[in-house]
Amino acid sequence: MLVALWLGGCVTTPPVPAPRAVPLPEPKPAGPSPEEIRQRNVAFFLARAEEAQRKGFLTQPAGASAFDYYLRVKQLDPGNRRAASGIQTIVIEFVERAREALRRRSFGEVNSFLSRAEELAPGNALVAEVRAQLVRERSRAKLDLPPGEILALPAAPLEAKSQEVVELLQANAQRIRREGLRVLIVARTDAEGRWIYQQLREAVPGYRVRGDIKLGSPPRLLLTQPVAAGDGS
Repeated sequence: MLVALWLGGCVTTPPVPAPRAVPLPEPKPAGPSPEEIRQRNVAFFLARAEEAQRKGFLTQPAGASAFDYYLRVKQLDPGNRRAASGIQTIVIEFVERAREALRRRSFGEVNSFLSRAEELAPGNALVAEVRAQLVRERSRAKLDLPPGEILALPAAPLEAKSQEVVELLQANAQRIRREGLRVLIVARTDAEGRWIYQQLREAVPGYRVRGDIKLGSPPRLLLTQPVAAGDGS
């Protein structure tokens, strides 16, 4: 078989163009992360809470008070110390207002302030302390007792005439003689009152304990103004 070869001029292959770099689209700036958003909200509500507190908006108006803003902070950050401290400051403010009302013997105001403090901090020790003072002062007002220092007597040990109560009465008898005080005994029964007076008198032999007995509850001693000079033993 004959194969015809055709020879022509040289055929050149066109050059392959060099690859061209294609610029990638620039990434869009990422938005704030959830944690950044949370931190910003915490800072925002703390600032609002402290501003409201400075202006005296402690629990009112609803939704825009210092307490409400502190609650928002605690929802976002339960362990936030500034929020906890802020709420405690509000509670103390209400307790101090209650103390002032108690000094004025405005018992309704005292109860109102304490109730508001208890709503913010149930079981708060300061609130419980002033609440106990309120109970005593109301009881004293009901009995028309004079102003003075109240010394509570434990009810159950008193009923049992325990050594604890005897020693308590003896110690107060010494003070009564030392400071020349008068004493009003508030007792649940006449017999209980006479027994208390007997313990006071026997603790300071030769000294005349000046005082009176009044029926009431809870049992207590009310120490009043010193007697005039020369009225002692």
